[in-house]
Amino acid sequence: MRTRSTLVSRIAEDLRADLSAGTYSPGSRLPTEAQLSENFGVSRPTVRAALRELEALGLVQTQHGVGTFVVEQPAVRAGLEGMDSITDSIRATGKVPGMVYATRVVRPVLPEEAAFMGVSGNTEVLELRRKLLADGEVVAYSYDLLPAVLLPDGFDTQTLEGSLFAFLRGVLRIEPDHGVAEVHAVHSDHVGWGDEAKAHDLFVLLNQLHYAADDRLILYSRTYFIEGRYSFTIFRNHR
Repeated sequence: MRTRSTLVSRIAEDLRADLSAGTYSPGSRLPTEAQLSENFGVSRPTVRAALRELEALGLVQTQHGVGTFVVEQPAVRAGLEGMDSITDSIRATGKVPGMVYATRVVRPVLPEEAAFMGVSGNTEVLELRRKLLADGEVVAYSYDLLPAVLLPDGFDTQTLEGSLFAFLRGVLRIEPDHGVAEVHAVHSDHVGWGDEAKAHDLFVLLNQLHYAADDRLILYSRTYFIEGRYSFTIFRNHR
């Protein structure tokens, strides 16, 4: 006789196979517990346990009183331990990176920014606001500050486009060497801009300071990754 745990695992695997095959599309609702119970010939508690396994894997999400829905899988996955540019991370997943600049303004640093960056209050920075895209879909909004002293004399900031790491390396001849990052969960209706911004209010914020090999600060980035569209992994080893 099959144990309940064996039944739960079998049903969970069958449902995972259906998800992989596209039987249920992202955002769609699964059949009810009663329907799944009848389909698999098991009790509703057994079906409920199988759905909990899928939820723990981030494949579905249950809304009590509404139903269980297929979770849209992230368009991009990246490791937090690396210093790759976001553009490179998107390209590594086989998607086409894109970038839309909304702001390129030189201004004095704000007091709270100066404190976090460890610079004097009279420092000037180039403020950039960018939408980051993967295959034309917005995956993040980034607010970046570049110390203005790094810019060549007479540089037209409106010509800056594409990857900031590529700009640092190709134009400024500065190689990003190391950095410090904080990770926060953010719920806000005021992060993004544009027509799509209203559809998103949950983000993973990567608050990062980037340095050259000589410990010069070269970039401060606050990048808000849309939850569900860009996910991070962390490589950990046991010592």
